[in-house]
Amino acid sequence: MNVSYRWLQAVCPGLELSPEDVAARLASMGSPVEDIEDLAAALSDVVIGRVVEAGQHPNADRLTLCQVEGPDGIVQVVCGAPNVKAGAFYPFAPVGAVIPGDFKLKKVKIRGETSNGMLCSARELGLGDDHEGILELAGEFTPGDTFVDAVGLRDWRLDVETTANRGDMLSHVGVARELAAGLDLEVGLPALPDAPDVSLEYLHDEHAVDGSGARVEIRAPELCTRYLGAVIRGVTVGPSPDWLQNRLRAAGARPINNVVDASNYVLLEMGQPTHAFDLAKLAGGTIVVRTPEAGETEFRTLDGEDRKLSSEMLLICDAERPVALAGVMGGEESEVSDSTTDVLLECALFHPGRTRATRNALNMSTDASYRYERGVDPEGLEPALKRCVDLILAVAGGELAGPVLDVHPGPVEPLVVPLRPSRVDLAFEAEALEALLTPLGFQVVGREGEGEASALQVRVPGFRSYDVRREVDLIEEVARTHGYDEFPEELGAFRTGTVPDDALFQVQDRLRDLMVAEGLLEVQTPAFAPA
Repeated sequence: MNVSYRWLQAVCPGLELSPEDVAARLASMGSPVEDIEDLAAALSDVVIGRVVEAGQHPNADRLTLCQVEGPDGIVQVVCGAPNVKAGAFYPFAPVGAVIPGDFKLKKVKIRGETSNGMLCSARELGLGDDHEGILELAGEFTPGDTFVDAVGLRDWRLDVETTANRGDMLSHVGVARELAAGLDLEVGLPALPDAPDVSLEYLHDEHAVDGSGARVEIRAPELCTRYLGAVIRGVTVGPSPDWLQNRLRAAGARPINNVVDASNYVLLEMGQPTHAFDLAKLAGGTIVVRTPEAGETEFRTLDGEDRKLSSEMLLICDAERPVALAGVMGGEESEVSDSTTDVLLECALFHPGRTRATRNALNMSTDASYRYERGVDPEGLEPALKRCVDLILAVAGGELAGPVLDVHPGPVEPLVVPLRPSRVDLAFEAEALEALLTPLGFQVVGREGEGEASALQVRVPGFRSYDVRREVDLIEEVARTHGYDEFPEELGAFRTGTVPDDALFQVQDRLRDLMVAEGLLEVQTPAFAPA
């Protein structure tokens, strides 16, 4: 999980730990940080450049001759990008600058004209994959200013290792929640610039809902336990504002357009995938969640690839055809484009195992499938949808067309797990256990029994409902929060086992010892990897 340090500070106000201290604290709680990348280090030589003039290169049809204002006044630069224009601002690497890849800029002649530096694309700066054109900056800037400070890129990216059972850690809110535990800090969503104050109303049903000019139906309730659809009309699709693009880039994501960026922002911030369909491209304005029907054997996804379908896969369809692979990727025919004006925003809960089976069968993995197969918060759908609606309205305009369509075949009952203080090795009182669990989102809702059988009744938050299901899981949470390094080094009293090993195991152990004594080396192949 790529985590932006500045984004963490935004969702956890008061977090003053350095990036290195953040990494140490996360490691102590079971989520080591593989790498800390200073996003500004490789861009320290890049400045803001303003193109004063842009004209045809006299000796090349596909090159542009530019006059660029930078730190040393106006210099001539040869540019091969098709989108350069006079008056616009771009990242500029002057002569002597070093850009990502350890590439040092020199004064060169290109087709007979001197070029004093380079106007840079997002890929050349390590900020995305787009290299079709140079990175045009929205807003007003001062030529010559340091690029990373001018556009707010002074940040650090932490590569947080997440285990398969901790889907809640695949978001900035989830990581911030871990950090806030024990630091007396609160986690919350930062205000969105220009977001309107919109309240969401809901139309509920177990099977199908009509309203807001659309329809949602679930025909496979065992694979999709809830589907929310919000209709937003009158959006203007275009580039996202700089603050949103910078947030996404800092977390390693590539900005696409304001509607798609809003969806990706919520995924990275809250861990809940959402997807925006072009409503005009949905036949009948309808969403049907179902498995493939006879004759549906292939589907083209957003990446332009034709995917082979099987009867076990879950599809999102309109009234006529599939439009998305549920929990994995949307379809090419219903994607949001520059001509889109009305969108249907999806926020759903798909079966983790079926999502994993689908992406394995298709040999593909996406940010959405990575989260769905680990389990997303069943209690977090409504807050995530509200966040995404607010963000789309803020950056793309438009209006919410009416109530949210909410098809909910079966409510998810909160999980309550008993925890006996007597089962925790250290002498923790019930109040101490509650103090250690509450910052992680757990809630003590009662107490039952007497003496050693006394047990706290602990309500498990939705974002931990996939991996905290037993008393021993709660004890592990107590140990993590208390701190593994706080436990005594001496072994406590224990009773050795009295059941002997199986005779075959004893023979294997003896053979292993004999072969190692003869100088042989043992190789163990993981069961889930080919030999």
